[in-house]
Amino acid sequence: MTPELTYLAATLILAVVQIFLPATGRTRQFGTKWNAGPRDEATPPVGPITGRLERAQSNLYETLPLFIGAVLIAHVTGEDGVLTYWGAALYFWARLIYIPLYAFGVTGLRSLAFMASLIGLLMIIAALFL
Repeated sequence: MTPELTYLAATLILAVVQIFLPATGRTRQFGTKWNAGPRDEATPPVGPITGRLERAQSNLYETLPLFIGAVLIAHVTGEDGVLTYWGAALYFWARLIYIPLYAFGVTGLRSLAFMASLIGLLMIIAALFL
């Protein structure tokens, strides 16, 4: 398996983890009975950290399909190389760092982490055309 595919697999694991982070916060706030129930009633707003974790998950899911597609296209076409390696690494590590920065409300650095992940994605896409 190429390093890019390894980073893709790691990013998919990160995406699964990001499902459970806000879910755990909601369960802590509303209880296991709510979690196991039908959730028919309107739910009060979640706490700030849980809300941030929900938004961080949503933010990842906005670019994740693009990352998956770019890595797979690079692999299938044999275009993986230095640019795709560093792009995939940058995307993964920036997305990992983004979670605690967002959860704890660190402004500025959170935006830098997002931009770094976007640059990593663009590096992979650029490799397809160079």
